[in-house]
Amino acid sequence: MNEKKKKGLTSRQKRVIRDNLTGYAFVLPNLIGYSIFVFIPVCFSFVLSVMQWDGSQAPMKFVGLANFAQIFSDDVFVKSFFNTIEYAAMTVLPTLVLSLLLAVLLNSKIKGIALFRTSFFFPYIASIVAVGAVWNMLFQPDFGPINEALKFIGISNPPRWVVDVKWAMVAIAIVSIWKYMGYYMIVYLAALQGISKSLYEAASIDGANGLQKLRYITVPMLTPTTFFVLIMLTIQCFKVFDLVYVMTGGGPGNATKTLVNYIYEKAFKSWQLGPASAGAIILFAVVLVITLIQFSGEKKWSKDMM
Repeated sequence: MNEKKKKGLTSRQKRVIRDNLTGYAFVLPNLIGYSIFVFIPVCFSFVLSVMQWDGSQAPMKFVGLANFAQIFSDDVFVKSFFNTIEYAAMTVLPTLVLSLLLAVLLNSKIKGIALFRTSFFFPYIASIVAVGAVWNMLFQPDFGPINEALKFIGISNPPRWVVDVKWAMVAIAIVSIWKYMGYYMIVYLAALQGISKSLYEAASIDGANGLQKLRYITVPMLTPTTFFVLIMLTIQCFKVFDLVYVMTGGGPGNATKTLVNYIYEKAFKSWQLGPASAGAIILFAVVLVITLIQFSGEKKWSKDMM
C-alpha cells in the first residue's frame, strides 16, 4: 500500500514538473528577449551613469556623480526638463477628458458606430513619421490649411506654429492629443461595458438627466480606469521622443527639446554615454516618483469613495 502511494506521488510530481517545464518553455523566449533588450541595458545604464565612456574601445573611467553634476549644470538639460513638464501639462488632462467624452458618446448601439470608433482609433496605429509629416504641412505658417482657415475667420496674424518658439510645443501637444486619444477611448469603452445598466435605469427612474448620470455614475465607476489612463499618459509624456523628433527635431532654439531628445543627442550625437545615462536615471526617478504619488492618490480616492 505504501509502495503504491509512493509511486502515485512520484508520478504526480513528474506530471507537475512536466507541466511547469511546458509553461517555462512558453515563457522563456519572451524572458530571453526582455533580458537582452530591456533588463541588461537598463542595468548597464546604471553602471554608465557613474562612468566616463564614449562607446569606443577606450576603457571606462569611474567618475562617480560627476555626470549628474554635469547635466544639472547644463542649461540645455534644464530647458529639456521643463519642456517635458510643459508638454505633459498640455497633453495629459486634455487627452484624458477627450478620450472619456468620446467613449461615452460612442458607447451606444447605433448604425455605423463601428466606423466612428475605427476613425478615432486609426490615428493611434498610423505611422508617426506620416503623422508628423502631414501635420507639419497642415501647420505650414504661410500657406498651410490651418492658418488659411484662421485667416478666413478674421485672424490676420495666425501663429507660425512649429517654427515659432512660443507655439511649437502647442502644435506638438495638439498632434499628440489627436493621435493618442483614440487608444484611451478604447480603454474607456472597455470599462464602460462593465458598468451595470441597472444603475442607469435606476437613475432614470429617479429623474436624473444625462449629465447627472455622467457625474454621479459613470465618472465614479470609471475611477480605477481613470487612474490607469492617468499613469500611462504621464509615463508616455515623459518618454516622448518620436513625435518631437519628426516634427521639430527639438527646435526651434531647443523650444521643444524633451528629456529623451536630450538623452538621445548626448548618447548618439555627442557620444557622451555617461551624462546620457545619468539623464536616463533622472528620467526614471522622476517617472517613478510621479507614479508612486498617483498610486497613493488612487488609494486615498478609493477609501473616500467607500
